[in-house]
Amino acid sequence: MNRIKALGVINAVLHLAISAASVFLASYVLKEGPVSGFDFFYIDALSAFFILTISVVNLAAALYSIGYMEKDVEAGTIKERKAGAYYGLFNLFAFTMYFVTVVNNLGMLWVAIEMTTLVSAFLVGFYNNKRSIEAAWKYIIICSVGITLALLGTILFYYTASRDGGISSLNWTDMMDAAGKLDPKVLKVAFLFILVGYGTKAGLAPMHTWLPDAHSQAPAPISALLSGVLLKTAIYAIIRFTSIINICIGTSYSDGLLIFFGLLSLGVSAAFVIVQKDIKRLFAYSSVEHIGVITFGLGMGGALGLFGALFHVFNHAVTKSLMFFSAGNVVKKYKTSEMGAIRGVLNAMPFTGIMLIIGAFALTGSPPFSVFFSEVMILISGFGQGLYLQSALFLLFLAIIFGAVIHHISKIAFGKKPQDMPVSGEPLSGKMAFVLLLLFICALGFKLPALFSGLITSAIEIIRGA
Repeated sequence: MNRIKALGVINAVLHLAISAASVFLASYVLKEGPVSGFDFFYIDALSAFFILTISVVNLAAALYSIGYMEKDVEAGTIKERKAGAYYGLFNLFAFTMYFVTVVNNLGMLWVAIEMTTLVSAFLVGFYNNKRSIEAAWKYIIICSVGITLALLGTILFYYTASRDGGISSLNWTDMMDAAGKLDPKVLKVAFLFILVGYGTKAGLAPMHTWLPDAHSQAPAPISALLSGVLLKTAIYAIIRFTSIINICIGTSYSDGLLIFFGLLSLGVSAAFVIVQKDIKRLFAYSSVEHIGVITFGLGMGGALGLFGALFHVFNHAVTKSLMFFSAGNVVKKYKTSEMGAIRGVLNAMPFTGIMLIIGAFALTGSPPFSVFFSEVMILISGFGQGLYLQSALFLLFLAIIFGAVIHHISKIAFGKKPQDMPVSGEPLSGKMAFVLLLLFICALGFKLPALFSGLITSAIEIIRGA
C-alpha cells in the first residue's frame, strides 16, 4: 500500500469512528437530554441531528477521497506532499463544521462559521490554477461580506438581550430564557441581518453567486462536503436565531421571510439549471434549489413542514454527495466538465453511470427515494395551511428543475462513448462511498429509524421554542 493510500485509509477509519460516536451521542441526547460543558459547549437534539448528518457525509467523502487522491497523484496533477496536505485540510474543515454545531455562544458560532470559510477556501483553490484561485477569492470575499452582516445581526441580538433581557452573555440558552423580554423592533432588524448574512453562506438567492464557482472548482469530495454539509451549518445558525425570534414575536415574521427567500432560490435555480453546460455547476445550482426547499419548509412553520425541512437537510446531504462523486468520476474519465463533450457514461463507466442515473432521479424528488418524501411533507404542509400560491410556485419550480436535470443527465449517460475510450471501473473505496450513500437514499424512503425521527421531532420542539 503506498503512502497516499495509507493516509486515505487512516482518514476513513477516523471518520468511521466519529460517525459511530455521533450515533452514540444522538442516542444519549435523545434519552438523557442536552449535554453541556464549561458554559461553552451545548449539544441538544438539533445539534446532534446536524452532527450526525455531517459525520455521514464526512465518512463518505473520506472513503471516496482514497481513490480520488491516488489518481490525482498518479496522473501528476498534484504531488504526494500536496495529497498529504489535502488530508490535513480535510480534517481541519471537518473540525470547523463540528465546532459550529456544539458551541452555545452565538459569538463563537459566528467565529466558527468564519473558520469554515477560511479553511475550505484553501480546498476550493486546491488545484492552484487560475479558475480555482479566482473561485476561492470570490468565495472568501462574498462570504466575508455576508458574515459581516451576520455579525451586525448578532450584535443587535446582544444589544436587546443585555438592555431588555438583563443578561450579559451571548449564550443561546440564556437568550432563549430571556427571549420574551427582548425588543421586537430590534429583533426584526437583527433577524434581517442574520438571514441575509448567514443566508449568503448557505447559498440563498440572490446571495448565492459564490457557490457555483466554488463547487465547480474544488476537488469532487470537497464539492460534496461544501454542498452536502457546509451550507447546512449556515442553515443551522439561522435556525438557532429563528427559535429566539419565534418566542419573542411569534412565527409569522420569520416564516414570511423564509418562504420568500426559499421561493426566490428555487426560481433562480430553475432558470440557471435549464441553461447549464457544466456538470459540476449544474449540481451547484441544484444545491441552491435544495437550500431553497429547506428554507421554504422552515418557513411553513407547522410540525409537518419543519419535519420535512430537517428531513430534507439529511436527504440533500447524502444525495448531492453521491452526485458530486459521480461527477468527479466522469470529469476524471472524460477530462472535461463540459456536458456537451460527454456522452455514453453508462458504456464507459457502468457503475458510475448507474449511480448517476439513480442519483438524478433521487435528487429531483422522484419516488421512492427519500428526497421525494421530504418534499411531499413540505408541500402538504403548505397546502394544508392554505398557502396555495406559494405551494403552487414551489411545485412549479420543482417540476421545471426535474425536467432540466433529467434532460441533462440523460444526454451524458446514454449514447455511444468515444471510440478510443476504454471501459473502466472504480476503486473499491469509491464504490463503498456510493453504496453507503445509496443505502440512506433508498432506506429512508421506506422507513425512518426511531433514533432519526426522534431527533427531528425533538429538534422541532427546539425551533418552536418549546
